Amino acid sequence: MAFDGTTVAALVHELNEKIAGGHVQKIAQPEQDELLLTIKNNRVNYKLRISASASLPLLYLTEQTKQSPLTAPNFCMLLRKHLGGAKLLCCRQAGLERVIELRFENLNELGDLNQKSLMIEIMGKHSNIIFVDKDMRIIDSIKHVNGMLSSVREVLPDREYFIPNTLHKHDPFALSVDVWNQVVCRKPATVAKALYTSLTGFSACLSQELSFRAGVDGDAPMDSLTGNEKSALLNQIRQLMERLKKGEFSPCIIWDAGEPVEFAAIPLLRYADEKRSEYSSVSEVIETFYGEKDLITRIRQKSADLRKTVTTLLERNYKKLDIQRKQIRDTEKKERFKVYGELLNAYGSQLQPQDTSLTCTDYYSGQEVTIPVDSSMSYTENANKYFARYNKLKRTFEAVTEQMKESQSDVEHLESILTELDIARKEEDLHAIRRELVEQGYLKGKGGRKKNHRLPKSKPLHFLSSDGYDIYVGKNNYQNDELTFQMATGNDWWFHAKSMPGSHVILRSKEGEPPIRAFEEAASLAAYFSKGKGSDKVEIDYVQKKHIKKPNGSKPGFVVYYTNYSMVASSHIEGIQCANEEDRIFLERSFLV
Repeated sequence: MAFDGTTVAALVHELNEKIAGGHVQKIAQPEQDELLLTIKNNRVNYKLRISASASLPLLYLTEQTKQSPLTAPNFCMLLRKHLGGAKLLCCRQAGLERVIELRFENLNELGDLNQKSLMIEIMGKHSNIIFVDKDMRIIDSIKHVNGMLSSVREVLPDREYFIPNTLHKHDPFALSVDVWNQVVCRKPATVAKALYTSLTGFSACLSQELSFRAGVDGDAPMDSLTGNEKSALLNQIRQLMERLKKGEFSPCIIWDAGEPVEFAAIPLLRYADEKRSEYSSVSEVIETFYGEKDLITRIRQKSADLRKTVTTLLERNYKKLDIQRKQIRDTEKKERFKVYGELLNAYGSQLQPQDTSLTCTDYYSGQEVTIPVDSSMSYTENANKYFARYNKLKRTFEAVTEQMKESQSDVEHLESILTELDIARKEEDLHAIRRELVEQGYLKGKGGRKKNHRLPKSKPLHFLSSDGYDIYVGKNNYQNDELTFQMATGNDWWFHAKSMPGSHVILRSKEGEPPIRAFEEAASLAAYFSKGKGSDKVEIDYVQKKHIKKPNGSKPGFVVYYTNYSMVASSHIEGIQCANEEDRIFLERSFLV
């Protein structure tokens, strides 16, 4: 939902409950268009973040701090001069406008009580923070707007402050039947659009919600509604206004596949099938919603950058493998040259000076062969020429075979990193992947191939089987090594998707062998966190951890085993329980890719 009038009303209600009557302790301006006020009330320090960013204007109480510049901007210095130690009298909202007035009282230079206000306008690209005196004349603002930028209102010192009604919307608190019938209901638009283009503070989401509550389709034309449907819709608007006047708010966030999709200060009944999180504070809703949105966007972007890098490296290695396979195929005739040399040494004395070939019987196969020769050279020189070609191809075969092993190892490792990127949903997971790429020499970075850099802390995923057995899943190759060789004991069971990149999965053993259901669930987790994700049938190898070995000098996550069991598992893990809330949220985010 947009930052609409109902959200602002809930914020005003919350601010009056928590910080009205408090005193300003600190004023900071961490960003060019952002303020952070610290207000002490009832022995509690509250931090009020106010952002007039054109892309994301916000206002909410927070516990987070941001570093301020060494030299405070002029607007911040002005506020410190006038509002330092001031008492916050009240917070106000005009109608359902997206404008909040913070009214302060302080002593002026003569020792007289004086009132000033911060007018906070949450209006998209037109958002602003404006400092006015008691007569509503502008002292200064965080953004200056002159006549060249706006023909409606100048926001400059000593100008009169007013809220422009450029869209000529109506106050829903004072909505009359005449305005409803003559203006709103006659809009040549859909029901939802008629509401949010006619009424102040209404957003598209709120309009759709009220339409749903009234039992009408928000996407239907307004003039298609019956008289009863229009009355029901008007009744829902009036009920909402009454709840706002009484301060009856129920802040909530709607989630879809682990991603926040809507938030509101009232219950969103039309999302009955989606997951809903309810909060006691609208500030918490705003901070959580935009924080999660920002986190998911940032993770997606960084993950996409790393994925592009890894994909490019993979393509290079695929091409390198193709070239090496061709070179191997070219060396397949080396044995023939060796035989030619031996046959020339055996039968070469039969050659005449003018002969360009030697026909003889191959004593290895018993078949007749014809060997091309250079008539200008002796048969011994021709034989040595074939032996030289054989030795060259033999050296090429041996060298390329080693190179192919290295290239194949790089391909398997890079494919495992792609699988890690599918799992990564946190900054520390991406840091670990980047560090792995640097340490293995795929990327340039500080430390090169050194192993002594401390990695960001990140724990394996923790699940509980239906029978209460602990199951752990590594999220990257470093975790896979740690999980298998440090956390797991010898009798624990190790699972991995067969012949494809994927996570190490450990099923903890208790007294005796775990039940079959626990094995099946651990195998499903191994299938889900692998390249086979989404398949109904993935072959899984499983063996006790004591049979797993890691060769010296091998890449992170690489192991060998020589005896194992196998089973086919589905990669669908619905119903498998996460052991903690953090992993549950992580798992929800994993469905976003």
